[in-house]
Amino acid sequence: MKSMSAKEAKNGFGLLLDTARAEPVVIEKHGRPVVVVLSVEQYQRLTGDKEDRTTERPEGQPAKT
Repeated sequence: MKSMSAKEAKNGFGLLLDTARAEPVVIEKHGRPVVVVLSVEQYQRLTGDKEDRTTERPEGQPAKT
């Protein structure tokens, strides 16, 4: 599992997304892990959530929860 600082994640958001699509990425703040970013496919496998969240929403419309 890869890791990066919160600053690196902010400044390299595209890299974060590309990496997270391949494997989970731990984001660290002050040297401590705080979150894990993972692909939708990995999330669905972990949760059993099969809902298709790829459809576009009208501008400003909140995501369904």
